[in-house]
Amino acid sequence: MTTRPILAVDSWTDTRDTLHRWLQVVGKIRMVSTPHVNHWWNVTLHLTPRGLGTGPQIQGEAIFDIEFDFVDHRLVIRHSDGGERVLPLAPMSVAEFTSRLFEHLADLELHPRIHGAPNEVELAIPFAKDFTHASYDAAAAHAFWRQLVDADRALSRFRSEFTGKVSPVHFFWGAMDLAVTRFSGRDAPRHPGGAPNCPNEVMVEGYSHEISSAGFWPGGGREGAYYSYAYPDPAGFSEAQMPEGAHWDPALGEFLLPYEVVRQSTDPEGLVHSFLTATFRAAADLGNWGAAADSRE
Repeated sequence: MTTRPILAVDSWTDTRDTLHRWLQVVGKIRMVSTPHVNHWWNVTLHLTPRGLGTGPQIQGEAIFDIEFDFVDHRLVIRHSDGGERVLPLAPMSVAEFTSRLFEHLADLELHPRIHGAPNEVELAIPFAKDFTHASYDAAAAHAFWRQLVDADRALSRFRSEFTGKVSPVHFFWGAMDLAVTRFSGRDAPRHPGGAPNCPNEVMVEGYSHEISSAGFWPGGGREGAYYSYAYPDPAGFSEAQMPEGAHWDPALGEFLLPYEVVRQSTDPEGLVHSFLTATFRAAADLGNWGAAADSRE
């Protein structure tokens, strides 16, 4: 039986906010080092056996990757010529993290140029000037990764059951969430945008087609939450019947299943799968997806 970590959201706020920005720096390097893929799938990070990583990236003739190791608490940069640089993860400002990371990249003859400020956060201090966010609680970072491991397992199982267009299970550093998205195949109404410090065109591209999306993020519950929403959300979606413990959040416009409810359940994996399935069926049935909703369930 899997032992799920206890990580109260309000116990690691400073570390979460700092780590969020560190992840954005690395995510932006991935953005400029990979070809664009529809819905921004190329910019995401992915779960690894030790943390979160970029996977292969290209700069000229070089291939490299960057991985957050939340077991030994270090950032590792690996180059195809055999070179490697390591940045220990410890309390430091976003400015220091950014400076040291780019020094290591330059040592490996890598010179990515990124937009130097965070997105999807209210306080978008440029990375090079951010001395405000400087916390790192190693135990909290490790526990968060463990939560992502649980979520990745659940979302991957759910993803495998769908026969239509479906995203990878991937980590969006903008909102700091692990997500998977199913598509009906139809165009969606133009998204209005509105994410803080994020160009509207980013959201327009991300939501260009009708979707049912689900994932996990470190918010929405005392210990984080699974979420699920539809775009556009069909009439009656918010009233759909959900498993016990899940609820509709009108402020967020999505269903939530708090992680603490899952952790305390007698059948955590079954509960999460029921939640993911119920929210998708509500989106697909009320949205008249028809044959596009076929799955191997």
